[in-house]
Amino acid sequence: MALLLQLRTVSGLRGKADRIAKASFRGLSFYTRVLENCEDEARFEETFRWPVASNIDGNEILEIQVFNYSKVFTNRLIGTFQMVLQKVVEEGQVEVTDTLIDDNNSAIQTSISIEIRYQALDGTVGMWSDKEFLETPSVHSEGGGTYPLETDSLLSGHRQGLDISPGKSNQQSAERSFRRAGKGVFSAMKLGKTRPTKDDHRKHDEPAVLEAEDLDRKAMRPGGGLEPDTISLASVTAVTTNVSNKRSKPDIKMEPSAGRPMDYQVSITIIEARQLVGLNMDPMVCVEVGEEKKYTSMKESTNCPYYNEYFVFDFHVPPDVMFDKIIKLSVIHSKNLLRSGTLVGSFKMDVGTVYTQPEHQFYHKWAILSDPEDLTAGLKGYLKCDIAVVGKGDNIKTPHKANETDEDDIEGNLLLPDGVPAERQWARFYIKIYRAEGLPRMNTSIMANVKKAFIGDNKDLVDPYVQVVFAGQKGKTSIQKSSYEPLWNEQIIFTEMFPPLCKRIKIQIRDSDKVNDVAIGTHFIDLRKISNEGDKGFLPTFGPAWVNMYGSTRNYTLMDEHQELNEGLGEGVSFRARLLMSLAVEILDTSNPEINSSTEVQVEQATSLADNCTGKMEEFFLFGAFLEATMIDRKIGDKPINFEVTIGNYGNQIDGMTKPVLRRKKEGGDGVEEESELLQNSSEDEGDEDGELVSVSSSQPVKPLVTDRNYFHLPYFEKKPCIYIKSWWQDQRRRLYNANIMDKIADKLEEGLNDVQEMIKTEKPHPERRLRGVLEELSSGCLRFVTLADKDQHHSSRTRLDRERLKSCMRELENMGQQATTLRSQVKKNTMKDKLKLVQNFLQKLRFLADEPQHTIPDIFIWMMSNNKRIAYARVPSKDILYSIVDEEMGKDCAKVKTVFLKLPGKRGFGSAGWTVQAKMEMYLWLGLNKQRKDFLSGLPCGFEEKKTARGQKLPSFPPISLLYTKKQVFQLRAHMYQARSLFAADSSGLSDPFARVFFISQSQCTEVLNETLCPTWDQLLVFDNVELYGEAHEMRDDPPIIVIEIYDQDTVGKADFMGRTFAKPVVKMSDEEYCPPRFPPQLEYYQIYRGNSTAGDLLAAFELLQIGPGGKSDLPPIDGPTDMDRGPILPVPLGIRPVLSKYRVEILFWGLRDLKRVNLAQVDRPRVDIECAGKGVQSALIQNYKKNPNFSTLVKWFEVDLPENELLHPPLNIRVVDCRAFGRYTLVGSHAVSSLRKFIYRPPDKKAQHWNMTGEIVVNMEPEVPIKKMETMVRLEANSDAVVKVDVTEEEKEKKKKKKKGGVGGGEEEVEEEEPDESMLDWWSKYFASIETMKEQLRQQEAAAAEAEEKEELEIADGSKGQAKNKEKSKAPKDDKKKKQQAAPELPEKNKKQKIDELKVFNKELETEFDNFEDWLHTFNLLRGKIGDNDDNATEEERIVGRFKGSMCVYKVPLPDDITKEPGYDPNFGMFQGIPSNDPINVLVRVYIVRATDLHPADINGKADPYIAIKLGKTDIKDKENYISKQLNPVFGKSFDIEATFPMESMLTVAVYDWDLVGTDDLIGETKIDLENRYYSKHRATCGVSQSYSIYGYNTWRDPMKPSQILSKLCKEGKVDGPHFGPGGRVKVANRVFTGPTEIEDENGQKKQTDEHLALTVLRHWDDIPRAGCRLVPEHVETRPLLNPDKPGIEQGRLEMWVDMFPMDMPAPGPAIDISPRKPKKYELRVIVWNTDEVVLEDDDYFTGEKSSDIFVRGWLKGQQEDKQDTDVHYHSLTGEGNFNWRYIFPFDYLMAEERIVISKKESMFSWDETEYKIPARLTLQVWDADHFSADDFLGAIELDLNRFPRGAKTSKQCSLEMVTNEAELPMVSIFKQKRVKGWWPFVARDENDELEVTGKVEAELHLLTAEEAEKSPAGLARNEPDPLEKPNRPDTSFIWFLNPLKSIKYLICTRYKWLIIKIVLALLLIVMVALFLYSMPGYMVKKLLGA
Repeated sequence: MALLLQLRTVSGLRGKADRIAKASFRGLSFYTRVLENCEDEARFEETFRWPVASNIDGNEILEIQVFNYSKVFTNRLIGTFQMVLQKVVEEGQVEVTDTLIDDNNSAIQTSISIEIRYQALDGTVGMWSDKEFLETPSVHSEGGGTYPLETDSLLSGHRQGLDISPGKSNQQSAERSFRRAGKGVFSAMKLGKTRPTKDDHRKHDEPAVLEAEDLDRKAMRPGGGLEPDTISLASVTAVTTNVSNKRSKPDIKMEPSAGRPMDYQVSITIIEARQLVGLNMDPMVCVEVGEEKKYTSMKESTNCPYYNEYFVFDFHVPPDVMFDKIIKLSVIHSKNLLRSGTLVGSFKMDVGTVYTQPEHQFYHKWAILSDPEDLTAGLKGYLKCDIAVVGKGDNIKTPHKANETDEDDIEGNLLLPDGVPAERQWARFYIKIYRAEGLPRMNTSIMANVKKAFIGDNKDLVDPYVQVVFAGQKGKTSIQKSSYEPLWNEQIIFTEMFPPLCKRIKIQIRDSDKVNDVAIGTHFIDLRKISNEGDKGFLPTFGPAWVNMYGSTRNYTLMDEHQELNEGLGEGVSFRARLLMSLAVEILDTSNPEINSSTEVQVEQATSLADNCTGKMEEFFLFGAFLEATMIDRKIGDKPINFEVTIGNYGNQIDGMTKPVLRRKKEGGDGVEEESELLQNSSEDEGDEDGELVSVSSSQPVKPLVTDRNYFHLPYFEKKPCIYIKSWWQDQRRRLYNANIMDKIADKLEEGLNDVQEMIKTEKPHPERRLRGVLEELSSGCLRFVTLADKDQHHSSRTRLDRERLKSCMRELENMGQQATTLRSQVKKNTMKDKLKLVQNFLQKLRFLADEPQHTIPDIFIWMMSNNKRIAYARVPSKDILYSIVDEEMGKDCAKVKTVFLKLPGKRGFGSAGWTVQAKMEMYLWLGLNKQRKDFLSGLPCGFEEKKTARGQKLPSFPPISLLYTKKQVFQLRAHMYQARSLFAADSSGLSDPFARVFFISQSQCTEVLNETLCPTWDQLLVFDNVELYGEAHEMRDDPPIIVIEIYDQDTVGKADFMGRTFAKPVVKMSDEEYCPPRFPPQLEYYQIYRGNSTAGDLLAAFELLQIGPGGKSDLPPIDGPTDMDRGPILPVPLGIRPVLSKYRVEILFWGLRDLKRVNLAQVDRPRVDIECAGKGVQSALIQNYKKNPNFSTLVKWFEVDLPENELLHPPLNIRVVDCRAFGRYTLVGSHAVSSLRKFIYRPPDKKAQHWNMTGEIVVNMEPEVPIKKMETMVRLEANSDAVVKVDVTEEEKEKKKKKKKGGVGGGEEEVEEEEPDESMLDWWSKYFASIETMKEQLRQQEAAAAEAEEKEELEIADGSKGQAKNKEKSKAPKDDKKKKQQAAPELPEKNKKQKIDELKVFNKELETEFDNFEDWLHTFNLLRGKIGDNDDNATEEERIVGRFKGSMCVYKVPLPDDITKEPGYDPNFGMFQGIPSNDPINVLVRVYIVRATDLHPADINGKADPYIAIKLGKTDIKDKENYISKQLNPVFGKSFDIEATFPMESMLTVAVYDWDLVGTDDLIGETKIDLENRYYSKHRATCGVSQSYSIYGYNTWRDPMKPSQILSKLCKEGKVDGPHFGPGGRVKVANRVFTGPTEIEDENGQKKQTDEHLALTVLRHWDDIPRAGCRLVPEHVETRPLLNPDKPGIEQGRLEMWVDMFPMDMPAPGPAIDISPRKPKKYELRVIVWNTDEVVLEDDDYFTGEKSSDIFVRGWLKGQQEDKQDTDVHYHSLTGEGNFNWRYIFPFDYLMAEERIVISKKESMFSWDETEYKIPARLTLQVWDADHFSADDFLGAIELDLNRFPRGAKTSKQCSLEMVTNEAELPMVSIFKQKRVKGWWPFVARDENDELEVTGKVEAELHLLTAEEAEKSPAGLARNEPDPLEKPNRPDTSFIWFLNPLKSIKYLICTRYKWLIIKIVLALLLIVMVALFLYSMPGYMVKKLLGA
């Protein structure tokens, strides 16, 4: 279905201009090419094609606009033509000539002539009867007849016939214009706007069509239309773009990377736990990663233990295995040697979740603990931890560790990925397993075979069951004995928190076996793909659907070498089975009492499924043709070779037979039976109307022919073998169609992005236009998806996942389309980079959405067999070759010729074996419903006859078994191999002897071998004569086969080593075309060379394919014979193609050589450097004695060389170091190739721009007070601004400033506030901690700013046009506005009280990264030697370094302009390197300050280390072993070391951290290396950092021996800058910049002196503002350097904070080193008086009376339970919960104010060698207990007070409530360190049965804090003892002990409580006695009475 428009001419145009036209239909627009300088007629003659999915409605409109094109301004609209398509729809074809209308809808004279045709679909797919298919005459009939339109439309746009007979040559041009228009590389690059308003085209910039000089370059692109934005660039192009439609792209990357083990490190820090549920517990934490467990220490009797313990787990496994490992953190209560402890709660998540976090880590997050045994219980506590997962080469940026003063907001920092709610609920995951089929044979039981032979007992040889693994739990179904088609109908139920923090569910079919069970196949379900967490999202759901499992080949062997593939590692190489399953999730309502609260995995029966529920069974037809099989590896041997194609088990002849054939009538039978027909090759007798196709799934074996020394090819010349297979699958094509549409959008987007990046890289003009085109294409693609996918919402067998996925994909794409449209309007030159990132996110999202989780048709495997053995395979996803009548839904390789490279299966394909191509195939594949079969040959190159089997002769639609090509074209291929660069080092010398081998069809040729180079310039033309290609000529032109170029390293012995491979497409010239511009001669282009998955250099070459016409070769353009005879018969690249050269001079600065390693065990003694570039070169002076002085005596040398004008084509420059040995021998030490000279090219400055420094003064006003947090207020003037802005400060401001200077040190101080830290208290650490705060603040601000920018951007998206206007206003803001800002600045600090301390700059990375490696003029080149390792390690680079060459280079065109050489002081010897210091040896004092290390890798078994520092520089080796720090992973060293060194001999400083061991050698934890020499000579002045302010005493003393003014004058002199001129009033002028600042300084005694130092320092801090000579100077700083260990390359082992000062020895000596020794903790004493308790819960029942009472005592501790717990005496028998104690605890402790930690030292265990220092938070714990004499005391409640911030105590017991604990945020907090003395009531709390907090008592206490000195002066006794005794408590009498004084207690009992009770009892007793007596005496009286006594 398509609408075609041929735009012929536009006539009657006025004037002369460049014209362009734009045609739009349904929101999709095409532009024509630009016609330059047309007068009255523009002949466009272009054709456009709109593929249409739904029928065109008669009143839709087609619009054509014609513009005058302008390169600079927006295009001007000439007129518009609109046409209603009613007539077109009715008639199918219309020709129109009509006038255009202008903006005002009035007709103008210009007229347009077009032809439109519409190809509609008659009916839909399902309605064709088979007959209609079969009777269509073959489209490929050889006659010259026309193509009938009907079939034409079904070629789905692959060949739009224009009713011209194929014989005529203009068919070619028509075809070509078609291709160019609609189907070029980027078919519709500039899709127009969707709303054609009147002035629309003026507002937006129009399509950029390229500048004229580019146009001829463009046209050379194979088939490229002249649409500017469409051109793809070579290195990508050659392969990835696809010009016409017959071929699809080959895949460049060869090696499967999955399944290969890699290094991983999981590091977990357990910091603390809070709110653990349980009473008085002894918690410890168990950390489990995968199978490994580690435990923290146990903390006693606390609910909030503090651990701060660090654990590291190292793994070496494949990524898939790694990311599925579960990290489990569980808190265990009272575990010891004898018992395992009880689980309090646990938390689990998989490693993959951590790895997908930003920076691969969670930092300081709280994990929620829950109890897996009890679903109804709430959370069991929180655990604070850091978790990081590091792979090879990931570096983790630790957020800077400083004291965590910010309140721990638990809820805000939960350990959960973004988007996961804090309240996770329990959920049930129901995984239903229904049945499986197509299982392979798994046991070759001999007995079974014997039985089978004799009795015919035919048992299936496999006993399958299914195992499901999820979140660390496993579930299994039952075992189905002996069944290839097992039926389970069981469901496995997992109970897990939702959303789960585990990404994948692993489903495995296993074979049960007595010895060991093996996996048959594995499938992973990614939960992210089957659910959607958005607000319109859905819970995970899946199926019921089939999943296909792939793995090793099906032939069973006992030891299967590819067994890993069945476990799901690596790419499966064969179909194993398919499994029908479904998944559903139900969120549990835990309040429901019926719920089963266990989380064990359960297995139950499930209801079976109806047969048709997964879709209607359809017959599918797969057709394939082998057009070429070349590059077959010679190792295979020359036995006959054939190819087998399988889909599922269909077509598998060797090992697919797992089932006897079931006879099946075509009409049906039930579904299961249909599918089980797995073997197709039986000769079926039913003669169907189809001639009953018998599948032919493999080609005939053919003996291979030799191509060259490495490869064979098969003789598939005229005759191309075919295969075809019928198979039956459920019809779920829709899933694949939707995925295909998205894949195509993504492919287009990726191609566009590659282009944009290439344009940026090669600095082509206007990449932003290309990006706009990409976005426009993306948005129209997305809208297209929405319309197409919307069609079928009603399919019967769609699962819930299908429906939900469709909805969410449609939402996402619609959204993406809109975003793309808004983004497009925002893409400008300067926003380009950020927008590019956003667009890349689109790409990832599209790829993610396109991956369909519910499989349908299995993938197709193509196996190459030799001698009936499987050798190599390729796997083609079925969706890629699936046919659809809608173009967008077709698979990208369906009905196209695809180049397929076969690879070795499984592990054999790893490493270099996997890089050699096993075979290169050109294959044509088509897969579709059998009833849609009529076009299955449509995409083949034309000109063949079909050969069919005897049975199919008469039937037109019967598939052929081979194709016989009658048409063949003869070509000559010319490969212009110019040069390659950055190749792989294949020899031990670190170089290679490269040659290139070019393959085309079945021919190959080699270039010559160039010895010892990584950058060969072959300059060679290879000519392939008589290349025969089969098919129509025009197809060849647009779509030639690809050329494969392989680079090899020639070895003297053995065969050449493979170094890399690349692909190219030639430019084709047909015999009837002229060899002239713009397409010919072709241009050299760079092609990326791949080696496995990694890139290995670039090839610069050009390829042309010239048709040899009837006149023979004489018609071809002549080849100029070899010009230089010395090269023998080698042809050079001809003149029009090789680059144009011009003369350049290359100056080399030779500085010195460093760290040369031995060569062949001999030391390097007399090295020399040879520089070579493009055949010319220069040698350095010889270093006479490398040991004594490794620097060169002659610094600068030069040579002249011819280099290409185009800088991108510059050859690399090679640096080689050779050692001159005795007797004239030379050995190569190492080499380095500078691949790009661009950064060394000198461009003379532009004359016009030279006047910036004449513009008068620019005053830069400095405010030293402005705190870093308000930096935005500074005004920066650009160096080239021409305005003179004087920003003066008003008088009053100055007054204010002066006032502030008074009490301050170093100018930057403020008026003294009440919290002013005492000057004497301040030390270097105060400065350090203040700086860290600032750094964190800056990071926070950056994040906030980024977020703000994003919001702003979103707003802009909302109102794009308004935003631009605003920006303009901003930029014009008047100057007085700036003044206002400036004045506002000084007031800011008043608000900000904290900014009192001078600060330094803390870099959270190495100084080198901040200052560009200090290579501002001296560059370091690593010299390499030895082969590159092949195991994907980046580290091998390190091992290959054999030394470093220091120097630089400068490349410029000669001659230079005069004014440079005429400058005063120009020394011709130094050329461009003027003003370079001498390189004579120099003595330097190096002072290394080591502050601290963080996150060290544990080195001892106990998970800790005992670190110490070792420093090495030259011969000096300092080991600070005696000062090791015991058992610390975050040691604070605080040390400085002085070393005297001589540059250049000793310039590499190594600082290492070792682990001290009592026995054995000390282990290296990690080390860092610093090149001091580059720092010393750098212009950034890295010798001694410039501090923030200048002061002459105190903690901030100036440490450089040179004062700021001296430094300034030196810099000015060296940089030839005028200045410094100090003027009155605190002004200094340097060049044309004027700085102002304070001019007074105070000494220790408070005397004021005048000084210029502050001013000079101000200039130094803004030295980067100085024109020409300015650059950023290194500030006073601390840098953070990663520690690396050579044994664990690439993985950080910790970080070291340090800095280095260097002072030359010939200058005045520096002062003493700053004291940075760690702060000593201050000694304090905390006195706690427990006065009273109240309302304590009553625990005991009285023995006699059952009355409630408690024997109360209070226990308290500060540091740790063991060391210093103190108990009061017992208040016995409290009946009201009141207790009186008057008891004093005394806790002495050492406290670090800055870190808010108590420092304790204790031995870890009785076996410890020494004490370990711990830092713990200052928390006072008070507990209330009930004393028992015989049983253990009962714990009643506790309160924990953080001494830095705890709630103020309540005045009375009544006011004291639970709020004080739960609601801390709102209450006023106090710190004992500020208050010193606090008294009040606090609640004791504990948890009740329901885990709710309740108050269990109240305590009245007084806290009093004294320093050690104060405590000595006013001592106090413990308890109630002297001195300062407390009075005895007044306790009521009841508190005696009953058994000591029984009478008293009885009296008490009788008298008080039980008086009335006793009286009642006595009365009752009397009554009873009387009754008893009465009854007793009654009978006697009665007798007496009766007898009448």
